[in-house]
Amino acid sequence: MNKRIAIILINWNSFDTTNDCINSLNLVTDRDFDIIVVDNASIDNSGDQIKELHPHIILLKSLVNAGFTGGNNIGFRYSIAHNYEFSLMQNNDTFVEPDYLTPLINYMDEHPNTGVAQPRIFYHHNRNLIWDGGSYINHFLGHTYTKGVGKASSEIYNFEKEVDWITGCAFFVRNSILKQSGLLAENMFMQWEDVDLSFRIKKLGYQLDYVPSSVIYHIASSSLKSQTKGKEGFLNPAAHYRNIRNRIWILKRYTPWYFAPSAIAFNFFYILLVIGYFALRRRFVKLNEVLRGVRDGLKGSIKYEMIEPIT
Repeated sequence: MNKRIAIILINWNSFDTTNDCINSLNLVTDRDFDIIVVDNASIDNSGDQIKELHPHIILLKSLVNAGFTGGNNIGFRYSIAHNYEFSLMQNNDTFVEPDYLTPLINYMDEHPNTGVAQPRIFYHHNRNLIWDGGSYINHFLGHTYTKGVGKASSEIYNFEKEVDWITGCAFFVRNSILKQSGLLAENMFMQWEDVDLSFRIKKLGYQLDYVPSSVIYHIASSSLKSQTKGKEGFLNPAAHYRNIRNRIWILKRYTPWYFAPSAIAFNFFYILLVIGYFALRRRFVKLNEVLRGVRDGLKGSIKYEMIEPIT
């Protein structure tokens, strides 16, 4: 009998991080899941090392680094093709409470109109601080935001609620809905792809819900940051390119026409501030990446396919 849930982790030259996550998942009490690790063309043999240490996982290998979007789509296709009921796209730099799956499963079973659910997410370095207490969009400003970031946990984050979008850190979705919505937009590579998929699912008429009785902990941005500070800081300059480009793509696709003037004005000044900051700090590589992101954001658009499941 098939398991109900496929938990999808992306590994890219990150044996220790992925191994820690799997060790945490191995303690989960509800065992109605399989772990799918998609190795994104690692050059350090970490995918094979993980499979050797954890023979129960399903290891899928990509021939190229397909990014967060392409890697997860490999996992989604496998999950759909092998008749799992749910997929859980989960960052590999997470740790989980042993009972975190049970509230998610129960909630989805009791709320058939919920397409995607997410747990309450804390920072790993301080497990009393919220990393994600529910995510929203202000259409007037064209601004997405997450409630509770960096704040101590309190009663206001303990209630189930509908949200506007769900983070790709822990995206618990019905496979039947992915067949309707399409998968992640692979040309986004990473950043904002969860917003896009959330909005597509919401347009189909399904709810997106925050389920705080499910709890996980997140290291946050481990794949984007260097361990040592260089001339350009800690964050990979390419992250700024994708952030600006994908931000513009989201605005172009989802901003209602009547909010376009205010959303354009807000984001124009936001980008100007980013450019000014990097110029003052003499971080010219990042400055160039922001300008390139603006160019490609204005020229391009989100592209996704209704992909047939692989066998």
